[in-house]
Amino acid sequence: MLAPLHIADLPDDLAAVRSIALAQHQIARQLWEQLEIVKHQLAQFVRARFGASAEQLGGQADLFVDTVTLPVPPIAPATSVTSHVRRGRPALPKDLPRERIEYDLTDAEKAEFDGLERIGVEVSETLDYTPARLTVIEHARIKYACRKDGESTIRTAFAQPSPLPKSNASAGLLAQIGVATFVDHMPLHRQAIAFARKGIVLAESTLCDWKLRTAELLETLLPALKRHILAAPRVHSDDTTLPVRQAGRSSTRTARLWGYLGAGQRQENGLWVDYPPAVMFEFALSREAIHPLTFFAGYRGYLHTDAYSGYQALYRSGRVIEVGCWAHCRRRFFEIAKIQKTPGLAAQALTWIANLYAIEASIRHLDPLRKHAARLQHSVPLLTDLRRWLEGHFPQLLPQSPLAQAFGYALRNWDALARFTEDGVLLPDNNAMERAIRPIAVGRSNYLFAGSARGGNAAATMYSLLGTARLNGINPWLWLKDTLMRLPAHRSSRLAELLPLTRPTDS
Repeated sequence: MLAPLHIADLPDDLAAVRSIALAQHQIARQLWEQLEIVKHQLAQFVRARFGASAEQLGGQADLFVDTVTLPVPPIAPATSVTSHVRRGRPALPKDLPRERIEYDLTDAEKAEFDGLERIGVEVSETLDYTPARLTVIEHARIKYACRKDGESTIRTAFAQPSPLPKSNASAGLLAQIGVATFVDHMPLHRQAIAFARKGIVLAESTLCDWKLRTAELLETLLPALKRHILAAPRVHSDDTTLPVRQAGRSSTRTARLWGYLGAGQRQENGLWVDYPPAVMFEFALSREAIHPLTFFAGYRGYLHTDAYSGYQALYRSGRVIEVGCWAHCRRRFFEIAKIQKTPGLAAQALTWIANLYAIEASIRHLDPLRKHAARLQHSVPLLTDLRRWLEGHFPQLLPQSPLAQAFGYALRNWDALARFTEDGVLLPDNNAMERAIRPIAVGRSNYLFAGSARGGNAAATMYSLLGTARLNGINPWLWLKDTLMRLPAHRSSRLAELLPLTRPTDS
């Protein structure tokens, strides 16, 4: 704590007074910097606890104009809002099964008239729901007494009632448990309650055993899935946390699910076609760099990530080219601008980035070659001005302030952030991977933790395969049931045929 300073304590020498004033100014600057950091942290906590999750600011078009000789932030792009027209209730899908109920006049009503002639019918539709039901399938294996060359034996027809040995759960039931857990985010104890309402008591331990064994059966598909991802025109990566219960303790430790997503477009016979997207998760007990290093061993190509240092060894190899994430960069400025009463530099930075994304929105429909040309024409000049603007203001900022941190992040990672302009297949951010991770976060808030490392590996397997089905618009329950029925007898050299992709992939 600083001692109080009175006028009588000041020296008569002017140089000494200036020295004291300079020291006090430096202390005040440090305190102001710390205050800004604390205010920023408090605002982040309040927003995380009580605020909206959408990253939107109002009034970005009303920013002040800079008077220095730096590029002036462009006007924020106008957001077009289409008019809403009430069109009544949407038509029900034609492929849904229909049950027809006819309503006729009663005999008493018909008796009121001398004659009746049917001239038509008025049809209206209501959407009905029949709860799922449990059935028992009897697998009757015919037995034969067989004789040949004077010898006799007994032969029984082959049947595989369940994909899991010594289990009475069918492929359909196992698929339901998997989808309910990893798509609908329903913990096992809630599933047990739902089954009890249908008249069957299934212990939570039984459901857990089926879930784990199902995932371990499906693990044989993961090598083919990994090959498909590493052959994609571009790859994304990120990680998320997964609490895991520690053996013999009531506490949990924080493990990780490392995610890898392959997507993009490639040319086939002179035409650009979409590469079937796929995602894969790997369970790990740490966030060490060895995990992405192992996954990308031998990989050559572009990798979309945030600026996590664990990927740096990959980039130093020269085989993997880093593509930065403007969404991460924008988020740093947004957290500052959100708490400012009047627009400042953070809001101006958001305007720059908004115009960058406006260009992307206007060229989204183009093929990669034309998209690349459009970025060279429009995005590159915008990025050049933005960098000059960042470099011009950065030296004037308090070094440890949140705003300086945001400016520093953009400038340190500039080459990676601008790399999406080098190829039309690339994207300006890593949002595709973040969207693939989001179901894990929702599930984690429901079941809270994995019971063991075995459970963590099972979650990684199921999130990989069911997440890939979602990316390709495939019904997860239908795919999972069909795969569980076919997998035990499927040739190991053709496992890629079972992946939930929109079309066959090269194995």
